[in-house]
Amino acid sequence: MSLRYTFINVLVSIALLSSCSTPKGITYMQGMFEEMPQEIIQQSRITVQPDDKLSIVVSSKDPELAEVFNLAVARHQVGQSITNNNNMQQTALFTVSPSGFINYPVIGEIYIAGLNRQEVAQLIQKELISQNLLKDPVVTVEFMNTTVSVLGDVSHPGEYPIDRDDLNVIQAISKAGDLNITGLRENVLVVRKKDEKNIAYRLDLTNAQSLFQSPAFYLRQNDIVYVEPNNMKKRQSTVNGNTVQTPSLWISIISLLTTISVLVFK
Repeated sequence: MSLRYTFINVLVSIALLSSCSTPKGITYMQGMFEEMPQEIIQQSRITVQPDDKLSIVVSSKDPELAEVFNLAVARHQVGQSITNNNNMQQTALFTVSPSGFINYPVIGEIYIAGLNRQEVAQLIQKELISQNLLKDPVVTVEFMNTTVSVLGDVSHPGEYPIDRDDLNVIQAISKAGDLNITGLRENVLVVRKKDEKNIAYRLDLTNAQSLFQSPAFYLRQNDIVYVEPNNMKKRQSTVNGNTVQTPSLWISIISLLTTISVLVFK
């Protein structure tokens, strides 16, 4: 009799242990408060790439001189008249050529590929002063078409604008509403195009040390972030794919084994 009850207790214990285990791959950036390495990726700001569209605005104490360097968009026609509201005026965008140049008014072609916003502004400011075109130019540069794509097992997959110079992968995922509970946090894929080649990086969001050291922690324009679903989510795509994982199945198995044990040890 005691052997039968021992067998039943073992079955129940196995069932309880399998259902009460705590997943370890859920919490982000584990080890954050431990001693972190010094070799953290320093280059965080996005830089100019071919086909980027830039807004470049030059201002000066003499607005008429500065206006030469601001490509104005044609004013919009409303009905039969042309609007004269200054708030409607916009500045044309500069498109970076495949070879990394922009064609800037008066100055001509300027190579800006690989520079960040501040460096582009400083370069144009320096050219304007050195060529005696403006004495006191203030140059403002903004990226206008930079985006990243967040796909896979997240709440709101889609394409999102880069609204800051140092957008990281955690911030991009938060824009997409965070990972679903079924998303694999230890194996997030970042695909980046560099020198006409696609480079893949694997990020472990649960490991702060490896995450901060990855060259893909800070994202670049046109990066693709893909969150892979776990096996349970994958099995949902097939008929009865998760049947073996359901508690009701294991309860049925335990009941069956208990009945067999009663009959065997009777």
